[in-house]
Amino acid sequence: MTNLAEFLVDTARRQPERPALRLDTATTTYAELDRLSAQAAALLRTEGLRAGDRVALMLPNVPEFVVLYYGILRAGGIVVPMNPLLKARETEYHLRDSGAVLLFEWYAAPGEGAQGAAAAGVRRIPVEPAAFAAELAPLEPHHDTAAVADDDIAVLLYTSGTTGRPKGAALTHAGLRHNTEVNVTYVQRLTPEDVIVGCLPLFHIFGQTCTMNTAVFSGASLTLIPRFDPAVVFEAIARDGATVFEGVPTMYAALLQHPAEAEVSSLRMCISGGASLPVELLHGFERRFGCAVLEGFGMSETSPVVSFNHADRPRKAGSIGTPIRDVEVRLLDDDGRDVAPGEVGELAVRGPNVMKEYWNRPEETAATMPDGWLRTGDLARQDEDGYLFVVDRKKDLIIRGGYNVYPREIEEVLHEHPAVALAAVVGVPDERLGEEVAAAVVPRAGAEVTAAELQEFVRERVAAYKYPRRVWLTDSLPMGPSGKILKREITAPLS
Repeated sequence: MTNLAEFLVDTARRQPERPALRLDTATTTYAELDRLSAQAAALLRTEGLRAGDRVALMLPNVPEFVVLYYGILRAGGIVVPMNPLLKARETEYHLRDSGAVLLFEWYAAPGEGAQGAAAAGVRRIPVEPAAFAAELAPLEPHHDTAAVADDDIAVLLYTSGTTGRPKGAALTHAGLRHNTEVNVTYVQRLTPEDVIVGCLPLFHIFGQTCTMNTAVFSGASLTLIPRFDPAVVFEAIARDGATVFEGVPTMYAALLQHPAEAEVSSLRMCISGGASLPVELLHGFERRFGCAVLEGFGMSETSPVVSFNHADRPRKAGSIGTPIRDVEVRLLDDDGRDVAPGEVGELAVRGPNVMKEYWNRPEETAATMPDGWLRTGDLARQDEDGYLFVVDRKKDLIIRGGYNVYPREIEEVLHEHPAVALAAVVGVPDERLGEEVAAAVVPRAGAEVTAAELQEFVRERVAAYKYPRRVWLTDSLPMGPSGKILKREITAPLS
């Protein structure tokens, strides 16, 4: 029965003068963050916010995001985090679908959010640091936190819309609280002495739970990085003595390829999620920087963490580890039955971390959780020790002439080639076979390699039906806001 915002209240009471947030050389203490969020709650009350009202945030990783996030929760509202790069049409859709009553948008935004808010008839409040601070300053802090039930919605997080228009995953106070507490206590084992690098976007659930909420709950410090840049990350680690770095695989690839020498001796743990981390990339990063990388699995609908390679247990490269406390998993066939041990099946999840529903979508909620078990859409297998290995997304499976080809297996092989920085394997239509295997590859800076060489490299290492008949080199791959490769946007060249 505890409001998620109590994390901040409790930590500020215990350690008011410790740093909560860092942005470049500026620091916000826990006492200051607590006061600012209480003033933000007061501001929302003056705007007429009522319990259960949705408030949208379109902000980068800046202190004002954290202030408003906890301020909305304190006032009894529901946070609707949105990517600041959304276009006007997308903004309008998110605002209308969620029924948001207010939009807080970064002052330097290009105007798309303002247009979308106007079209949706939603009041927009621009957030410029100095002006926002001046607006909060005269307000009497609203220190009380609204009473909530465990299954009351705290955050409405919109999925990326890979299978249609984005859906709002309704995450509860209890679900987010549980996921945060388990991550702090059993996975990351955070203390007030830790400094977390916060380059994962806070409007995404990975950054929101695993960096922001975990930092506030544990009393650690969060170093905010508004836009991922390897040089800025290395500078922040050295300047702030960061102990924990969290990122998605493309971030690890960018850090590994950065030519400059980096001082990262303060790091004690690195965490990867959001997409499968190629084993060769994991080993290469650990060899260069001397810090272990723990890989896990999660999704928007699960608050997000489902499983992890725990720090106090043996780690298996290529595995997403074992389920976190109180979370159950099953591997199911197409008929919803458990597959045989060692076989591949769809990963299904049940536990306190699972969303309440898809906002205003009862049919899609029922289809995703027909029996209380959430179907993730990911294919996985489990070994004799209980460790899970994601094989691929179910929808990414390539069926070539009746044979199943899992893109991740081919991507792992491509990443073994010293000239490959990033790789994405997709299926392309084929009149004879139904689908053909194709690969888009980003070479490492300065590397010389041809598509034919890469094709031969894979052909020598996998069964004949698996290797890509089409390979092309490209300067970049399309990525989502969290740095995840968007395979649905990859188009093979005509020739």
